[in-house]
Amino acid sequence: MKAIKGKFFSRGVHPSDMKDIAKDFPIEEMKPSDVIGISICQHIGKPAEPIVQKDDYVKRGQLIAKASGFVSANIYSSVSGTVIGIEKHHTQNGQVHDFIMIKNDGLDETVSLEPLKEINSQTIKDRIAEAGLVGMGGAGFPTVVKLSPKTPVDTLVINGAECEPYLTCDYRLMIEKTNEVAEGIRLLAKSIGVSKIMLGIEANKPDAIAAFEQFDDIQVVILKKRYPMGSEKHLIYCTTGRKVPTGKLPSDAGCVVQNIATAFATYEAVCLNKPLYERVLTVSGKAITSPKNLLVRFGTSTDEIFAYCGGIKDDALMLVSGGPMMGAAMISDKYYTKKADSGLLALTKEEVCLAEPTPCLHCGKCADVCPMHLLPMEITFYTLAGDYDMANKIGGVMNCISCGCCSYVCPAKRPLVQNIALCKSKLAQKAKGGK
Repeated sequence: MKAIKGKFFSRGVHPSDMKDIAKDFPIEEMKPSDVIGISICQHIGKPAEPIVQKDDYVKRGQLIAKASGFVSANIYSSVSGTVIGIEKHHTQNGQVHDFIMIKNDGLDETVSLEPLKEINSQTIKDRIAEAGLVGMGGAGFPTVVKLSPKTPVDTLVINGAECEPYLTCDYRLMIEKTNEVAEGIRLLAKSIGVSKIMLGIEANKPDAIAAFEQFDDIQVVILKKRYPMGSEKHLIYCTTGRKVPTGKLPSDAGCVVQNIATAFATYEAVCLNKPLYERVLTVSGKAITSPKNLLVRFGTSTDEIFAYCGGIKDDALMLVSGGPMMGAAMISDKYYTKKADSGLLALTKEEVCLAEPTPCLHCGKCADVCPMHLLPMEITFYTLAGDYDMANKIGGVMNCISCGCCSYVCPAKRPLVQNIALCKSKLAQKAKGGK
């Protein structure tokens, strides 16, 4: 089906995409670490409950932590070996969670899920829940929850934009695993009972666009290169022309949104009976010796990933987990990978802004580019004054999608994103009865 041009949304920013660093490197499988650390909190919602203990022997693909509610996800071992304990470790965003530590025996003894006797809407959703699938674009929201909307939907929107600079893992899946991704997309559509499929791909990926034009049941939409094109509300508008009302969900506009890596994982779960225990991530940046797109087992140590890519150069100034716009700066090179980890970046001085923040210039640029039409400068003003309710009333902080456009354009280099995150945290704490 011939691709069509998508609609254009106002605002947002147009950073250099930096895709050339890693985009031409095919997916390469990395050997798992000798010791794997698997977090029981790899998703939005309640942490999974461990069902193994020290000295238990586990196999690759074996369930080691069960979902503890509807908004939770199963977790599987990515290697075979012996559980050496459940320990607390920091995650890339600074939080502390329990990790199931496994000594890899190198044998890769593997177990699979039971084959499905019938493939229909309910069995697909059941398998997706069983396999522990989450949104792999960064949010980590349990996939089965998004496939169970409370309002009727008629369209599946697939996010192939990959608008974050540097990241190319979804791009490589689209051109290397085209048929598998397409089948995963069809299964996702079948699970919600729709036949209309819109696949949005940014114009800077012409070969990915061409690869999916061969399918008659998937409408490719060419998206203008603009950040944050991958935001659900903007992606829905640009592919379907529909607007998601403020405070509402994509399903209120008749849509469900999933991304490329989740579609591929759906194919593997349904067709190959494979639970989610590995993913493709991008290792990039000018301070990485050999950029790569790697198939990595969950729980692999990030310092070993950097070493596998030739190591970090001496001029590295910052390490980032995820993309540069929405990712988290790493205070150490050693963490354990999780389901939503799409990239690891090693950035040089020329790639990082070192300017010290200065007082607000009242230029309004942050508001001009905000894709959600918010007032970041007002949010920051009231947040620093400790008036979080006013920050929401005047600035609309709870509608922020944390895209980072405001910080990107701020000439005073104010920590707008960090202040917004603080305000959201304080409001959430207050909602739970805290001070």
